[in-house]
Amino acid sequence: MNIDVSLFAKPCSCGRTHQISVQDIFIEPGAIRRLPGLVASRGFRVPAIVCDENTYRAAGAAVRELLPESGLAMLNPDHLHANEHGVAAAEEKLAEMPQAPDVLLAVGSGTVHDITRFLAHKRGIPFLSVPTAASVDGFVSTVAAMTWHGCKKTLPAVAPILVAADSDVFSQAPHRLNASGLSDLLGKYTALADWKIAHAVTGEYICERVCQLEYEALDSVLQNLDAIREGGREACENLMYALLLSGLAMQMVGNSRPASGAEHHMSHLWEMEVINAPVDYYHGEKVSVGLVLSSAIYHNAAALLKKGAYQVKDHMELEMDLLEKSFPDKAMREEIMDENRPNPLAQIDPAVLREKAPEIVRIVEEIPAPQELVRLLKQGGCVYSLEGIGLPDSLLEPTARISPYVRARLTFMRLLKMFTFEENIFHCEAR
Repeated sequence: MNIDVSLFAKPCSCGRTHQISVQDIFIEPGAIRRLPGLVASRGFRVPAIVCDENTYRAAGAAVRELLPESGLAMLNPDHLHANEHGVAAAEEKLAEMPQAPDVLLAVGSGTVHDITRFLAHKRGIPFLSVPTAASVDGFVSTVAAMTWHGCKKTLPAVAPILVAADSDVFSQAPHRLNASGLSDLLGKYTALADWKIAHAVTGEYICERVCQLEYEALDSVLQNLDAIREGGREACENLMYALLLSGLAMQMVGNSRPASGAEHHMSHLWEMEVINAPVDYYHGEKVSVGLVLSSAIYHNAAALLKKGAYQVKDHMELEMDLLEKSFPDKAMREEIMDENRPNPLAQIDPAVLREKAPEIVRIVEEIPAPQELVRLLKQGGCVYSLEGIGLPDSLLEPTARISPYVRARLTFMRLLKMFTFEENIFHCEAR
């Protein structure tokens, strides 16, 4: 089930020629056995493996046996996150090597990949991807999603030049990791709706081919939910294929717009731990909760738009009182302010917003209702409620109000601040 990446890098009906930096993607049993030939054919002389103790046992030891000359940066998995501490730990391990590596191998899942892609960019060297679980869609991402000094940031990074996804390895991962990957994919429902709505209201660039690619990834897993939950190599290969398709969609536009919207912003806010205690759950688990909450709020808002039970504000300034209360740490608050300069809502024409209300309703109605999403998530063995990630239902409304400020990206959740509704759109089931 290998992917011919040349099919994605060609002139497109959107008017752009999409750039793809990954050169080869192999999804097959024994894929890691390709590594010696791939490393040698590209002239790399000093490879270094980045992993944690768990992923070393899963695949790192086998990779090192195949590449005995490689260095090893093995990290402690306890409280390992894609942040300045994780990066510093990996840098310290790499600095101990007799020779500076000329290529890195990320052997792990999302956290290991973000640390590795960030360090590869910082060092100006390429990296190879060896996923050990089908847990996220960011394996071929061109940016690193990091929590940096408490703030969730998208930092410059590089995509891998190749992916060796060995289904003998990732099919053995705990189901919870596969469920996280499935959850990450289902989050595309709201992410794509956010992109379409932003395009309708502001004319923001959008690519229908990229949107279709994301929907194809979604469809491929929806047809295999039971098999994914039960496990097995073929089902895991299908899930990995869908995750990598989603990653290629992001590469095609050069950012995470096709795959990250309000549902991810909620996840990012919880990871910043400003309105909640630490949430030690996987990325996809938080995304699926954000998906269900966003869908519920969006459908409530769409119903009121359809009835005409709303007013549009002439303008919407930053909610400084809310920001000061939510981000009491001055340095973090300044980071949030920087993220919101200029205010994404400053470009919104109220007349256009009124005109586009029917189109917004149509786009929201493409998102499955929250009850249907919960059914799908349950079928796939995924998390779907605030309770499922250790948070109280009382955080629903604060999360919805604050999370749009975590990113400057225009989402429907951010646009909702331009409306005054006749009913509270945040009154919805949180599970």
